[in-house]
Amino acid sequence: MTIGARVLKTGLAVAFALWLGSLVGLKSPLISAIAAIFTVQPSIYRSWKQMLEQVQSNLLGAVIAFAAVLLIGNSPIAVGIVCIGVILLCLKFGTEETIGLTLVTTVVLMEAGAQGWEPAADRLAGIMIGIGAAFAVNVAIYPPRHAKRFVRQVQEAQATMSRLLRTAVSNELKENVFRDDLKNLRSRLRKLEEFYELFAEERVWRRRERSNRARLLVVYKGMLESLDQGLSLIMAVEEHNFGVRTGPAWNRLIDRHIESLCGYHEQLLWKWDGLMKPGASSAAPPGEASALLTEMVADLSGGQEDPIARARLLAVTTAVFGYEDRLQRLGKLMDHYLSRKEDAEEPADEPS
Repeated sequence: MTIGARVLKTGLAVAFALWLGSLVGLKSPLISAIAAIFTVQPSIYRSWKQMLEQVQSNLLGAVIAFAAVLLIGNSPIAVGIVCIGVILLCLKFGTEETIGLTLVTTVVLMEAGAQGWEPAADRLAGIMIGIGAAFAVNVAIYPPRHAKRFVRQVQEAQATMSRLLRTAVSNELKENVFRDDLKNLRSRLRKLEEFYELFAEERVWRRRERSNRARLLVVYKGMLESLDQGLSLIMAVEEHNFGVRTGPAWNRLIDRHIESLCGYHEQLLWKWDGLMKPGASSAAPPGEASALLTEMVADLSGGQEDPIARARLLAVTTAVFGYEDRLQRLGKLMDHYLSRKEDAEEPADEPS
């Protein structure tokens, strides 16, 4: 078991919030720690957005709590009714993620309201200190590097997908191994979508960096689409290829083509990772549409005219070309980005 950056930052944020609370003389620094726990986020942009929403929602909750104490008191029923109202307001304003801490603010302030305004103000200050401490820790300590995590996850997902694709037609993997790998691949793809969203949310202020980042996002989107199309090919072979009696010529043809696509996908990631020699290129695999379609019609054992069998093999063939098309598009996107990057890194010519 490893300690992730967010786990570490949550602990540091709690400690920092408690220290700040004690430093400014809060009577209840524990409230600062609770607020810090609710505010730590997986990205700087989300942390900034969460901090703003938390401040707004908690100030609203504080106003409601003070007003409720004056108007209806702080009996258990009154606290429950006010909490319902706070939840409805947060939902109306679209700040669902702040509901937890806002409710904590409302409850502790209504409870402290009976003791006077000074304890209530002390607790409200503690909550604000906790929110600020969490944001400061998230920015200063191990800022998220979603791009590196994304590429690493892409490589791991492609390795798993390659094993599944290369054994899909031959059906060499044990059933339990195939199911476990397929489940693992789907889980990785979901995480990749989350990493992509986190990276896309980050804000870049310099125009040149913003333009470069926009091109990078296009490449990353292409990586995601290639993996998604590879998964679609796995499912097409699993659902349709084994439902048809095909001859060995068809199996050899499609197995060879899938093998070449997997190798091409690996070479694209090697190129992106800077592992290939300068000038080396991974040529796109040739399209074999006519060969596959001809084999699909001519090599069906026991009924070449069966429309259902023909439709099944057409679905497999379509998935193969969908995967190939995405890989070729990804190769073009990578070449364009890397060429622009090399041009930007070349030193300017000295004036004569």
